[in-house]
This record gives sequence, structure tokens and C-alpha cells, in this order.
Amino acid sequence: MTPACVDTNVILRFLTREPPDMAQQALTLFTAVQNGEVSLILEEIVLAEAVWVLRSFYQYSPAEISNILQEFVNFPGIVCEHKAAILIALRLFASKNLDFTDAMIAAQMVRKGIGEIYSFDTHFDRLPGIARLIPGQ
Repeated sequence: MTPACVDTNVILRFLTREPPDMAQQALTLFTAVQNGEVSLILEEIVLAEAVWVLRSFYQYSPAEISNILQEFVNFPGIVCEHKAAILIALRLFASKNLDFTDAMIAAQMVRKGIGEIYSFDTHFDRLPGIARLIPGQ
């Protein structure tokens, strides 16, 4: 079976069950994934877009988003290149009050063994093991 990529809109229809006709089509796809008939590649940018839409449009809390997307990422048949980093980022997003993209940066830093980041964003100061450096200083 050759894996295919999945777009954010399909994931959102599946998770939100809206609109009903598209939600049913998405459910059919994810049932096939669960049955081992289809394998889906989940790109980090797709996940970031899903976080943004769930937060801004659907008004889900970071904890709700983290929980639902951790479950989704661990769904059999969902393939993520850096699944461990994604799961760390989702936990940081919910627990440390970070934007998901910054949480993903921090998780990738941990994965790569990088301990310093140049940034003006002070929220990196809340993360143990990461030192924020101010450009020009």
C-alpha cells in the first residue's frame, strides 16, 4: 500500500464532524486507515494549520486541541516523520502557553540536541533546557 498525504480540511471535517456530508466522507477515509487499507502521511505544516483553525475558528482550548490531536497522531495508519517531536510540541502547546509553531520549534530543538535559540519571544524563557539569546547582544 502506497501512503498518501492528507490535507488539513479532511482532518478538520473528521474531528469536528462539520459539515455532515464531508464529515461522513472523512470518516469513511479514516475507517479505511483504521482497517489498514490506507496509510496517510501527516506533515507538520498540516498539523500546525489544524491547530490554528481549531483554536481560532472553533475556539477549542489548547488542552482540548492537544488531547484530540495527540490521539489523532497516534491513530494507526497515520505516518509522521517526527512523531515524538510532534507529541512533545502538542504537550508544550497545552502546558506552557506557547503558540504551536514555537512549541514545534522547541520540540525539534530537543530532538536535535540544540539548547539555544535567538528570539525576541520571551515565552522561550519558560522552557527548561532552552536558553533564549537576544540578537545583537
